[in-house]
Amino acid sequence: MPLSSRHLLGLQGVPREDIQLILDTATTFREVLERPIKKVPTLQGKTIVNLFYESSTRTRISFELAQKRLSADTINFSKSGSSTSKGETFKDTVKNIEAMKVDMIIVRHESAGVPQFLTRISNANIINAGDGRHEHPTQALLDMYSIRERLGKIEGLKVCIVGNIAHSRVALSNIHGLKSMGAEVSLCGPKTMIPKGIESTGVKVIHNIDEAIANNDVLNVLRIQLERKAGSTIPSLREYHNYFGITSERLEKFNRDIVILHPGPINRGVEISSEVADGPYQIILDQVTNGVAVRMAVLYLLGTKN
Repeated sequence: MPLSSRHLLGLQGVPREDIQLILDTATTFREVLERPIKKVPTLQGKTIVNLFYESSTRTRISFELAQKRLSADTINFSKSGSSTSKGETFKDTVKNIEAMKVDMIIVRHESAGVPQFLTRISNANIINAGDGRHEHPTQALLDMYSIRERLGKIEGLKVCIVGNIAHSRVALSNIHGLKSMGAEVSLCGPKTMIPKGIESTGVKVIHNIDEAIANNDVLNVLRIQLERKAGSTIPSLREYHNYFGITSERLEKFNRDIVILHPGPINRGVEISSEVADGPYQIILDQVTNGVAVRMAVLYLLGTKN
């Protein structure tokens, strides 16, 4: 069965069947990544543009590698050095790129709603690689895939998203996706980092990290986004770590087989200690590998959709 939409703009309202299809398809591509020749001709002849208006390392490289593994032609666009510095509008930039006969656009932008806007001015398939504080759907999908890979399921699990919820697009996509797949989702962080009214999404909010560790199967630990002035919402990074940092001492106190995720990049000694970042509880590098497989699945399902 194909996906219900020709775009991936977010996970809010995305049917459970679509998420299940993406995760199951990613399993096939995960096997491809273990082969000596890690390439298939699935999207040969397709042209994909990575339209990144924000800095990115993991997401951009992951998408580019996924495209090359599927034999697509890839074009990379970055805001710096582009005609936007000469006064060209975003709409005109996209129209000029589309005139080169591209099939798909992967977009990351500092403003929420840009991927949705692209669907109105472009005939290409649009995939949201992160828009403002809105959503980051492929990150949530790779998180869910990694959880299922480690624990064998998602439904019925208790997952707590920890940290800078207010500045995070990863959190919102995870909330929508995990709840669609039957997980029980909670949030943990300082009150200044929890958006008002977030409980309306059906999540529980707590402010005690020990409670989060004691009562959950998975912790998805978010980065303190200093570039978005998140540090101004807490007294200091040291104090944040003292009250909400994930440390080996805290984990060992409860002696639970808990799984630790982190979307990266990690601020070691802030949201997570080095011992935990390199320890047996975390699956951080598995997330990175799985991200390529999940993005291959999304590209394949949208790129071959009639």
